[in-house]
Amino acid sequence: MTLAIIDYGSGNLRSVAKAFEHVAGGEKILVTSDAKEVVAASRIVLPGVGAFGDCMKGLAALSGMVETLHEQVMQKKKNFLGICVGMQLMFERGLEHGTHEGLGWLKGEVVHLNHQLSTINHQLKIPHMGWNALDLKRDHPILRGVGGGAHVYFVHSYHAKANAADILATTGYGGDVTAMVGRDNMVGTQFHPEKSQASGLAILQNFLSM
Repeated sequence: MTLAIIDYGSGNLRSVAKAFEHVAGGEKILVTSDAKEVVAASRIVLPGVGAFGDCMKGLAALSGMVETLHEQVMQKKKNFLGICVGMQLMFERGLEHGTHEGLGWLKGEVVHLNHQLSTINHQLKIPHMGWNALDLKRDHPILRGVGGGAHVYFVHSYHAKANAADILATTGYGGDVTAMVGRDNMVGTQFHPEKSQASGLAILQNFLSM
């Protein structure tokens, strides 16, 4: 069994790989930019650090990768985890420095956190950076052993305005902020599980068990 972490120039790959290696057991962890290796993998992870449009452009620059992801995730139903901007790319579009088309797997768009900050909370800083508690919205295998109120680590200025049925967890930052999404074989985290200590490692281990 092989887990493929897609390298499309988004950064943060080594910390994601090391966290998975810590919980992987016998699973092979492969960092790759080769679409053929993604086809051969049993699970797929798309990390992401940076701007939505730049990350989507980097992904599209890999020969056959976007088409392979659509086939492997949407048609063949391989388990998929998007992390931070990798989660955001699952949506229809992102509104960071213009309008950019995403993968379109989930309905919704990625908007600036200013949309969440009321006048009462104008003192909240953007980017949202630090530890925040999860408010779990429904059960999911990715959340096994992760209780409501678990603290995880965020670094972001944008978040997904998603359908309620796709939201697994929110966090509070001037209002509800989408923290986790999930549908069928796909899950995504706005926070960084690889930086979230015990709770984050439990989420990664759960993903390997899905």
